[in-house]
Amino acid sequence: MSNIWRIFKKEFGGYINSPSSYIFLIIFHILGTSMFFFVSGFFRNQQANLGGFFVFMPWLMLFFVPAVAMRIWAEEKKVGTDELLMTLPVKDYEVVLGKYLAALVLVALALILTFPVVLVVKYFADPHTPVDWGPIWCGYLGSLLMGASFLAMGVWASSLTRNQIIAFIISCAVGFVLILIGFPFIYQVLPGGETLARFSLYSHFLSLYRGVLDLADVVYYLSAIAFFLFLNIRSVESRKWK
Repeated sequence: MSNIWRIFKKEFGGYINSPSSYIFLIIFHILGTSMFFFVSGFFRNQQANLGGFFVFMPWLMLFFVPAVAMRIWAEEKKVGTDELLMTLPVKDYEVVLGKYLAALVLVALALILTFPVVLVVKYFADPHTPVDWGPIWCGYLGSLLMGASFLAMGVWASSLTRNQIIAFIISCAVGFVLILIGFPFIYQVLPGGETLARFSLYSHFLSLYRGVLDLADVVYYLSAIAFFLFLNIRSVESRKWK
């Protein structure tokens, strides 16, 4: 555990000192809020709810999270520090978890910075109608779990190559497929489509953003995270035998 903490501090310190982290947070916030207020028609519809905000979240996460994850291993490989890292007295899973958790805090911070949107919605809500916080908290939980899943996917993709662009493309491609198979116009025309839809990141997100907290959805995301982190660990281990 102490090794994970040390790696976490090193990695997160790198994010704090990197201008790209702040650019990521700013652009994520601007795009997320702009799409909610202007694209979803918040002011036009005059409805004080966050449905239009969370409906865009899978697509924001699909591109922004892999952009964070693509450098985690690819950069280490490019400069050769991954080989040095493998010689340290730490286990592979400790390195993977330390790097992953540091990036996850950055993704969580990006979500936290969108919370002023909730305050705006609360301001425009009918003062005689209490705000239903259930869908809001579930929406944020679903967004965090989806972001964590994309991050695990992206860290795994980054471990496969030293090219950050290739890592980004792999992560986005896998994520796009896992979102797309959750749309009815896709799974309804595929053989065994309804079974495929159960593996979709999007279909499990729908219940949460609508305010329904189903343990099965949470377990799905945690399983997806564990699966891709396992692949990451195996990828790192395989380098020792090359």
